[in-house]
Amino acid sequence: MKLIVGLGNPGDKYNNNRSNIGFKILDVIANNINVEIKTKKKKSLIGRGDFEGEEVVLLKPQTFSDLSGESVLYIASFLKIQVQDILVIHEDWTLPLGKIVVDKGANGNENPGVKSVVQSLRSPNFVRIRIGIGNDHFDGSNLDSFLKEDFQPLENLSLIQIINDAEAAIRSISLGDIEDVIEKYRL
Repeated sequence: MKLIVGLGNPGDKYNNNRSNIGFKILDVIANNINVEIKTKKKKSLIGRGDFEGEEVVLLKPQTFSDLSGESVLYIASFLKIQVQDILVIHEDWTLPLGKIVVDKGANGNENPGVKSVVQSLRSPNFVRIRIGIGNDHFDGSNLDSFLKEDFQPLENLSLIQIINDAEAAIRSISLGDIEDVIEKYRL
């Protein structure tokens, strides 16, 4: 069984925020495999189903992104899912919009939600799907405001392709060797 986690913030006002790209991708995966992410469990919304012949649990933490580790630890422990069977989808402001990088473990420029997951699991050895949300207007200052900003209209047009590409990367992980996928989706 795999646990696929989308990082984001709960609430309608955050739906189209840059930081909610993980939720958006998880919603599309759920829709494509005919799963509803609506079961409430300990600060989480989950859905279970079959993804490429493998049982998966789709998880949307209902804590704010920075505290996502609480939800991930609880669900992984409850369902006895190993760290290496966890995939975390999250935004990466250091990557240009639409760039997808798949890697394992932590890196120096850490997303606060990923930090929370690493601390809670006491391990960085899960798979991360980093989705680029950066644009030419963001200069690195006032990161919190940038993450809470909605995608701009022209960026919204790109989101469909970005989400489809991210789903393809996740399918590749389910179907193939993780090292090959990391090689294919690297910086």
